[in-house]
Amino acid sequence: MTEHRQTASNQVTAHDNSPWRFCIAPMLDWTDRHYRFLARLMTQHARMYTEMVTTGALLHGNVDRHLRFSDTEHPVALQLGGSDPSALAAAARLGAEYGYDEINLNVGCPSDRVQNGAFGACLMATPELVAEGVQAMRAAVSIPVTVKTRIGIDRSDSYDEFARFIRIVAEQGGANVFIVHARKAWLDGLSPKENREIPPLRRDFVHRIHQEHPELTFVVNGKLETLPEMQDELETLPGVMVGRAAYQHIDWLRHVDQILFDDPRPIVSRAAVVDTYTDYVAQEIAEGVPLHLMTRPLLTLFNGLPGARQFRRHISEQAPKRPAEAMVIREAMQFLPADPEGESAELSARLAAFSLAG
Repeated sequence: MTEHRQTASNQVTAHDNSPWRFCIAPMLDWTDRHYRFLARLMTQHARMYTEMVTTGALLHGNVDRHLRFSDTEHPVALQLGGSDPSALAAAARLGAEYGYDEINLNVGCPSDRVQNGAFGACLMATPELVAEGVQAMRAAVSIPVTVKTRIGIDRSDSYDEFARFIRIVAEQGGANVFIVHARKAWLDGLSPKENREIPPLRRDFVHRIHQEHPELTFVVNGKLETLPEMQDELETLPGVMVGRAAYQHIDWLRHVDQILFDDPRPIVSRAAVVDTYTDYVAQEIAEGVPLHLMTRPLLTLFNGLPGARQFRRHISEQAPKRPAEAMVIREAMQFLPADPEGESAELSARLAAFSLAG
């Protein structure tokens, strides 16, 4: 790994100081505050996003339950789902009051539930409405307001249509940061999971729009799985965003700061991550949070290493039975080697090889 880090340190780009250089995507049922706390123990530089929170949930529900987070999570962005400009403005104001560093508007989710609420990817059909929402949020808060979008929907998937959407939202709404999932979304006939895999990946759309609008910031999202692949994108673009790779094998996040940010600090050990996270879990249990709601992010930390399966099994079986015992996590560590700091085949691939999958 030393050789790779030396190579990385020589590849300085004009975008090295972008706040969006490396982002962890908003993912429903995954990027809750417990996941974000754990991820922050591994990377100090990543920009993290909440699960999508609808404006209705904030304006008519338990605000603290949706917006509470730890100060250690910064920089962290709140992603909102909604389409009514006044509701978006009110929700954005709540996010700013809670201390979030950014408000992000979801214009990419293709699920039926989101479409029925008239937000998410279906909003690409009405860029003027998106612009109104962005403008209203920008007027309500002083923190950045950004947009996460697809490159198109259904048969409206040409580059010209994508560029028109960007131009309207930027010029009329004032948006200057766009996070682009570089696939179109089929709003009828594909599940959200299929929409993450079946439509062709078109990162070239993101590179082209970046060239045509250098005054704007574009972050590319979509099947980025290895650090060298991300590094390659960062030679041209201001930022990358990763989704499933950030939870399917969370271990590689420990290497982000050194490889993508040329951070001289040593890579944090897995044992240190678990130790600090267990202390956090104990504090949360004392406040009434059951153990099993906080253990899932840990389960892939040791994937591919001796004892990993027993580690996962012990936590998965015991956490629901012993909801007030953080000690379950420390017990699971006993199934691992005394110094569990080797590299699995999957981790080695994520660190040192370009993904061959498209």
